[in-house]
Amino acid sequence: MKSAVSSSLFFHSKNLLKPNPLSRLESVFLPKPSLRSIVKLPSSSTTSGLRSISSSSMASSFKPEQARVPSALPLPAPPLTKFNIGLCQLSVTADKSRNISHAKKAIEEAASKGAKLVLLPEIWNSPYSNDSFPVYAEEIDAGGESSPSTAMLSEVSKRLEITIIGGSIPERVGDRLYNTCCVFGSDGELKAKHRKIHLFDIDIPGKITFMESKTLTAGETPTIVDTDVGRIGIGICYDIRFQELAMIYAARGAHLLCYPGAFNMTTGPLHWELLQRARATDNQLYVATCSPARDSGAGYTAWGHSTLIGPFGEVLATTEHEEAIIIAEIDYSILEQRRTSLPLNKQRRGDLYQLVDVQRLNSK
Repeated sequence: MKSAVSSSLFFHSKNLLKPNPLSRLESVFLPKPSLRSIVKLPSSSTTSGLRSISSSSMASSFKPEQARVPSALPLPAPPLTKFNIGLCQLSVTADKSRNISHAKKAIEEAASKGAKLVLLPEIWNSPYSNDSFPVYAEEIDAGGESSPSTAMLSEVSKRLEITIIGGSIPERVGDRLYNTCCVFGSDGELKAKHRKIHLFDIDIPGKITFMESKTLTAGETPTIVDTDVGRIGIGICYDIRFQELAMIYAARGAHLLCYPGAFNMTTGPLHWELLQRARATDNQLYVATCSPARDSGAGYTAWGHSTLIGPFGEVLATTEHEEAIIIAEIDYSILEQRRTSLPLNKQRRGDLYQLVDVQRLNSK
């Protein structure tokens, strides 16, 4: 095609007045001028810059920083990047002394296998029932003989130099009872206390009915704590259903969310893993849960399946319903990788919605 066009362009001058048999082919053979030859288009590097400017301008107009009120805190540098967590899925009996001794041995075993953080189940020192809560409740603030469960946690955490998320136990404060999780640092000191915020009041006809509010009082404060193994947000069982709490913890710079919980045989198969993966994926952080082992003869039968979820929603470690100690690695360097690949914090629409952290807002 190219040679035919060239011959038509170099006819001798004497032939110019004669009809050119190829002239009618010019529209076919002559290359059409490109748009770039008429109008100078920006180079690929320039267009890339324009896209970047456009994307930046768009993000600015979306006001992602205003999607959290107050603005989200940056993810803090953790004290260490990698460590092992131990999830102690324990059997629970009506013998409180046995439960305490059994939990102590499990913590020691987890530490001997390299765990720097140990998580216990919800209500590990008592049967899970409204009748049992008042009987097994302890005065945590009084300590000592008034709270043998937390006294054990304090002693073990200091001796083994580990951080313990102490599951939960019934707590007595005056005439009120709470479902309370205690966090002990590697120095044996009580670093935080989370009282279950959302009480487990459900009625699924023909399946399960339970009303924690018959005996327990709801907590009033989200709990996030800086430890030797990073910044941790705490929830207890039913708290995991409320994504707003997890979002608040993420906005406060949490690396990890821990939920001691005892889902049942109705909601456990459907929702237990689903909710963990959702909280981890939405907030791009780690989620760890710990359940009691299943006792089919108990008044309340736990689902089990204690689990560690990664920031991409992946199941990193789990177990079935029997007693077990899970040892799994947490690597905080992955948090930044995931958030760079999926920059959700920079893509939120503060011009359309906001999550208000009432506690932080009122503390200003």
